[in-house]
Amino acid sequence: MWKFLSIILTGLSLISCNPDQSNKEPEQKTEEVANVENDPQWAKNFLDSANTNFSQQIAAGDSVGLASQYWPDAELLFDNMEPIKGDDILRTWGSTIRSGVKEMKFTTTDIKQCPNLLIETGGYEILDGNKVLIDKGKFVVVWEKRNGEWKLYRDIGSTSMPAK
Repeated sequence: MWKFLSIILTGLSLISCNPDQSNKEPEQKTEEVANVENDPQWAKNFLDSANTNFSQQIAAGDSVGLASQYWPDAELLFDNMEPIKGDDILRTWGSTIRSGVKEMKFTTTDIKQCPNLLIETGGYEILDGNKVLIDKGKFVVVWEKRNGEWKLYRDIGSTSMPAK
């Protein structure tokens, strides 16, 4: 299932990042092209900052802050669950925090950058208040820029721990 999802995401990223230019006139250099957001270092810094902020909100128990990082049409796609959308994103993060999650660590391993999309791949660790590992796995998140603001559009996570 995850291989299928990865193939689809890769295809979508290629289409959205490299639209067919065969029937278009050559593009003129615009302010968007020269924008710092097209710089790989900007993308890395942005994602590092966003992940730090996300981790701080987990530690603070701030499910409202976590949910505010997602677009209204965003989806969480996690193991053994149907897609989580809308107000259920807030409820899911609230439930996650109440279950004892106190810390999340993220390691970014790859970034695909487009003018209005960032696709981040990496690993995560989830710990409780005693620093005991609850879960570890991998993720793919799609950040989308709308009206000058970046938020999460898709958040896909999969455990690497064996089933109990």
